[in-house]
Parts: sequence; structure tokens; C-alpha cells
Amino acid sequence: MGEQNHSAGKELQHRTRTEAPAKKNWHPQAYTLGAISNFMSTFLTFPIYKVVFRQQIHAMAVSEAVRQLWHEGPQYFYRGIYPPLLSKTLQGTLLFGTYDSLLCSLSPDGPHSLGHRWTAGLMSGVVEAVALSPFERVQNVLQDGRKQARFPSTFSILKEFNSYGLWGRLSLGYYRGFWPVLVRNSLGSALYFSFKDPIQDGLAEQGLPHWVPALVSGSVNGTITCLVLYPLIVLVANMQSHIGWQRMPSLWASAQDVWDTRGRKVLLIYRGGSLVILRSSVTWGLTTAIHDFLQRKSHSRKELKD
Repeated sequence: MGEQNHSAGKELQHRTRTEAPAKKNWHPQAYTLGAISNFMSTFLTFPIYKVVFRQQIHAMAVSEAVRQLWHEGPQYFYRGIYPPLLSKTLQGTLLFGTYDSLLCSLSPDGPHSLGHRWTAGLMSGVVEAVALSPFERVQNVLQDGRKQARFPSTFSILKEFNSYGLWGRLSLGYYRGFWPVLVRNSLGSALYFSFKDPIQDGLAEQGLPHWVPALVSGSVNGTITCLVLYPLIVLVANMQSHIGWQRMPSLWASAQDVWDTRGRKVLLIYRGGSLVILRSSVTWGLTTAIHDFLQRKSHSRKELKD
């Protein structure tokens, strides 16, 4: 009986992802719960992210970054959390929703090839970058301890950006560092969606509980993707921490500065990687597992109605 239940669950899991997309009925609760999972993961892992950010900016050890935050006071642990909370909540809906819509357009009758998944993931990453880059920009300014006195709140940063001209608001304000963000998000989404299901299907064949393959697949795939693109994450954090009209370094100058301040060593660029693994594992693991759970529940209810 246990083997029959597992086989039925694995078959349902496979059919949920490979059935003809034109017949797929996406329910609002799938987007809602996906957003909730991103919200919770962001809140729980935000102090870890802040330590990572300090390492990216100042090239310091974990213990030194923690001491710096502790010296500033516990009241600043969650300073700058509102932009990432909002952006990650939106990300939970955009990432999977846009990907599925694009995948249906590219391959309406299925099955979906690696090329289809890669293209849909790449394009969904572009949409994500355009929509969420301003939130990340404000977040990175807020988390830079050197700017707490000048910009004590989100409103003060928005006031500064809005004082620029139209082009300045985009290039120097909300979309500062956009090109590395675009490359990071598009490649990251393409890698994640290309290999998420193959990893999950391989684990499902091992007889594990139905929620384990999705959790592990999201964790492993999200972490590897994050580490591959980690140099871009560091570059974005450094570019977006700058603010003001004067002495705004270019993309090449910012990349050169990051390389020089890390002693021209790849190992120092990856400082903080262990914390990135922890944060990415929690975030992507939960998001993937919840999304997969909602897909299976939605498909089960649809079969019962039919």
C-alpha cells in the first residue's frame, strides 16, 4: 500500500508539471502562498543577508561584520527590510507566474524541452529585473552603515532620487546598476528553471516523501545558481550603495574597484559565500516546496471535480 501511494504521488507530481499547459488552471491562492513563503523567508533570513551585504561592501570577516552590526544597536538589525520584503513578495508572484505564462506561449502543447525552460526562465528574469531593481537599489543604500546619518529612512532616499531630472532618476537613482542586475536575474532564473524539475524528478525516484524532492531541489539548485552568480551580486551591492550626482563610477570602474579592493583574488570576492548558501537554501527551498505543494493540491481538486 505504501509503494502504491508513493507511485501515485510521483505520477501526480509528474503530470502536474507536464500536462498540456493550455488546460492548466492557475488558482490565485498559488500566487498568494508563494508570496507568503517569500515574505517569511526574507524576514527570517534578513539579518544574515545584512551581514553578507557588509562583507560585500567592506570585504570584512563574518565575525567583524556581526560586531559592526551589534555595535550599531539591535534597533538597526532590520533597518532597510521594507524594500526587500515588498520586492520578494512581488518576486514570489512574478517569478513563477511569468515563467509559466511564457512557457505556455513557447510550448502550448508540451512537453517542455530544456530550451523552452531556459528561454522562459531567461525572459522571466528580465521582467523581474525591470520590476524589482528599484527596490533593491533603495535596500542597498539603507543597509550601508556609512549613509545612516545622511539617509535615515526610505523616504529620505526617495526624496533624493526624485530631486534628479528624469534621466537622472533612472540612471543614477532607481536603476543604478541595472545592467548587472539584468544579467544576474535573467541568467539566474534561466539556470533555476532549467534544472529545478530534472533534479526534483531524480530525487522523487528514490522513494522520498513527496515534499522532500521539491525542498531539496529548490535548495540545491537555488544555492548553486547563487554561488555561480555571486560576483555579480557583489558588484550590484557596491554599485547600488553609491548615491549622488558627483563621482558616480561607471560599470567598468565599479567592477575594477571591486577587483582591486579584494586584492585581485577570486577567493576574497566570494567572502561571505557560506552565509549566502544558508540564506539561499532556506529561501529557495521553501519557495519551491510550497509552490509544488500548491500545484499538486490544485491538480487534485481539479481531478475530483472532473
